[in-house]
Amino acid sequence: MFSGAHVILYTKDAEADRAFVRDVLGFDHVDAGRGWLIFRLPPAEVAVHPTSGEPHHEFFLMCDDIEGTLRKLTERGAEVSRPVSDQGWGLLAALRLPSGGELPLYEPRHPTAHGLSP
Repeated sequence: MFSGAHVILYTKDAEADRAFVRDVLGFDHVDAGRGWLIFRLPPAEVAVHPTSGEPHHEFFLMCDDIEGTLRKLTERGAEVSRPVSDQGWGLLAALRLPSGGELPLYEPRHPTAHGLSP
């Protein structure tokens, strides 16, 4: 029924953040025209959490080895804006985007949906 998901990151400097995703994170991409890059994401999953506040959405990148991943990304010029912390459900850190925003990254300690058949 569904062919995929499309995630949008709103930013104050889309050009710089696109270059970061392309050059530092190394995501494959297509040019939809005039430099408007659309990036291929790794396998994804969605979770639905309750909130007592205003409903909102979050985007996290996942990895199998957060320390090794952060080391590789900092070698490529990424800045870690939040060091690794143990949240119980996983190890969480964040990267600083060129626009000043943050991109959370975590190593899950919970079952993931990645092994499920489509």
